[in-house]
Amino acid sequence: MGVPAFFRWLSRKYPSIIVHCLEEKSKECSGVRVPVDTSKPNPNEVEFDNLYLDMNGIIHPCTHPEDKPAPKNEDEMMVAIFEYMDRLFNIVRPRRVLYMAIDGVAPRAKMNQQRSRRFRASKEGVELAEEKHKMREEVIQRGGYLPPEEIKERFDSNCITPGTEFMNNLAKCLRYYIADRLSNNPGWRNITVFLSDASVPGEGEHKIMDFIRRQRAQPNHDPNTHHCLCGADADLIMLGLATHEPNFTIIREEFKPNKPRPCSLCGQMGHEIKDCQGMAKEKKGEHDEFADSIPVSEQEFIFIRLSILREYLERELTMASLPFPYDFERSVDDWVFMCFFVGNDFLPHLPSLEIREGAIDRLVGIYKDVVHKTGGYLTESGFVNLERVELIMQAVGVAEDNIFKKRKEDDVRNQSSAGPGDQDSRGMKRKAEDSDSEPEPEDNVRLWEEGWKQRYYKTKFDVDVTDDEFRKKVVKSYVEGLCWVLRYYYQGCASWKWYFPFHYAPFASDFKDIKNMFTDFEKGTKPFMPLEQLMGVFPAASGNFLPTSWRALMSDPDSSIIDFYPDDFAIDLNGKKYAWQGVALLPFVDERRLRAALEQVYPDLTTDESKRNSLGSDVVFVAKSHPLCDFIIELYHAESHEGTEIPAELCHGILGTLNLDDDPILPNKPVESPIPMLRDISQNSAVGSFMDPQYKEDYIFKAVVLPGAKIPNKVLKPHDWEQSNHRPWRPQLGFNPNRQQAHLDQSGFRYGHGPSQSQHRGGPYSNAPPPSSYHQGNFHRGQPSSYSL
Repeated sequence: MGVPAFFRWLSRKYPSIIVHCLEEKSKECSGVRVPVDTSKPNPNEVEFDNLYLDMNGIIHPCTHPEDKPAPKNEDEMMVAIFEYMDRLFNIVRPRRVLYMAIDGVAPRAKMNQQRSRRFRASKEGVELAEEKHKMREEVIQRGGYLPPEEIKERFDSNCITPGTEFMNNLAKCLRYYIADRLSNNPGWRNITVFLSDASVPGEGEHKIMDFIRRQRAQPNHDPNTHHCLCGADADLIMLGLATHEPNFTIIREEFKPNKPRPCSLCGQMGHEIKDCQGMAKEKKGEHDEFADSIPVSEQEFIFIRLSILREYLERELTMASLPFPYDFERSVDDWVFMCFFVGNDFLPHLPSLEIREGAIDRLVGIYKDVVHKTGGYLTESGFVNLERVELIMQAVGVAEDNIFKKRKEDDVRNQSSAGPGDQDSRGMKRKAEDSDSEPEPEDNVRLWEEGWKQRYYKTKFDVDVTDDEFRKKVVKSYVEGLCWVLRYYYQGCASWKWYFPFHYAPFASDFKDIKNMFTDFEKGTKPFMPLEQLMGVFPAASGNFLPTSWRALMSDPDSSIIDFYPDDFAIDLNGKKYAWQGVALLPFVDERRLRAALEQVYPDLTTDESKRNSLGSDVVFVAKSHPLCDFIIELYHAESHEGTEIPAELCHGILGTLNLDDDPILPNKPVESPIPMLRDISQNSAVGSFMDPQYKEDYIFKAVVLPGAKIPNKVLKPHDWEQSNHRPWRPQLGFNPNRQQAHLDQSGFRYGHGPSQSQHRGGPYSNAPPPSSYHQGNFHRGQPSSYSL
């Protein structure tokens, strides 16, 4: 969704949703490190029930970090992943469930974006290597100094895709990690751990949402469960709102733009590779250590409180004198839907709507203006009313001409006023030499001039604007996409094969007569198999992750699908300045042609490759002390055990069907470490089993707050509304001994600093004032919820 732009906009407009995480640190006693006891009350003074980890947001920064030295090998990568998860567990301290979700095979709509990212990564890797080689020669010819070139195989991050050996090994390592923590960490012993690895189809965050929706449908579900979801993607905010769970928090790294990075040629800070002069590093003194080393600072975390965001939205979306009953939950769903127009992973955003230009505020304003004409809400539990959506789009369309002209005026104004070190309109630092070394890209569309629609369709689609049938085709596909995306967020994947077959979006003013453009999606579609997805998203340069005969289809000139794997491709900047913002003009993969080609090489798969190409299920793990442990152990000894239902009273009301693992982790059975630097688990007390959640196939998720749910008390005060939209968010960092003792706000989070917190680095912050009461729902000061174990 354009993560930096959306989150920056959200945190500035609604600053009180952000709270800094308190993190207790391990201590040293007589030279021995004493780990944090995570069974003790949470230092943030709110007890979370369930923690969900969107694992790909952890795997990527741990395997190829941008701001510190990369791990030397795969073993170090796995250890870094373990340490990252330990930090999150320490901060959140879930009392019921830990759910780890790794991206599995994605719907076809997402595969197109994955394909673009992976081809870009491969292209950028080649270009960087060529630039480094060229600059190295130039610097050495000038007599500059450069450290010897390391002969080191570049880590190809494309391996973080379902079906690769890397992902298979990661799943094994995570099983070991779970068994170790359940056996040895007191904070883990009463929780239920779910691992949804890359063999389970679906994106990580959507597997998490599916789990939440399925559990909400169970009769024993606690409507006051406090959820915490870890991930940096902006769509997690939308997904959290879409659950209509009153207690939902997101934890993510604090976003710090423009973090300094070392020159990739000499390793020193302060310049980019193109400006490298090959200067020798300065020594600290008598020792052979250099002053100009890479600064490594531990990333801090923040909480995003969706209960406070709901409070902001309740005030912003409230509408009086409606011709129909006002329903805040329905208006939240409409807000989520309107955000899709400014960007998502499945559709290009409409040309006239940019987050940085206040597009969401504009949509909300139009929504409130025309709601009397619509006669009702735009959406209902993930289903779209297209007749009402058309009224919104037509209102945006009327303003498109002025939007484009104002955008040009703003660009000209910003360019004329920006000097060295100033910020440009995209929030990126401009350099003094930009006007000479980086000329503005030529814009042949010129949306700010008359005739913009004709030029757009001719340039982007190579058709004349008078071709009404083609424009209707594009709009129809986009309308289908809007219906698919909303269904995906609220009900799950409606079609594994649908995708938007164009690189560009239509205009808002093109949305005419859309009421009957969509009926429903094809039933019964199935996901790709893992190796099939690799063939659909990988460039030929990453073919080494595929079986030999499969990778030949990517590079053999006589391959029937060789056109799917271009060595080079154009990137259309599409009015942007930087290549990463542009549109990669890659050919779309024809599924029928791909499957026909793969039929010829399927027989070549080895046993291990066939296993990696299969689809799996979630695995559930518990410790020996957990009430469910004995029940699972009995299943392994019973004659008939497949498809056994979990008794709800043994697992916090969680229901599902258990199936046994061929190579299970069982109590008192040693667990061998897959990582040589880590010890084997000789006294294992964990047990694992496959689990499929119970769910009626015809079940429709109701986007409502469940009966019995306690809505958190209001926290925001009048001055918070004044700050909204007027003051950029600024974190209150550092310990202030003069500030009052810490308080809890009514959403259960600590507010302010106190002397008792001086052992913590930094401290929490909130822009909401301290409330008069410390009690809210199940949470009491320093005490776990009534369901905590």
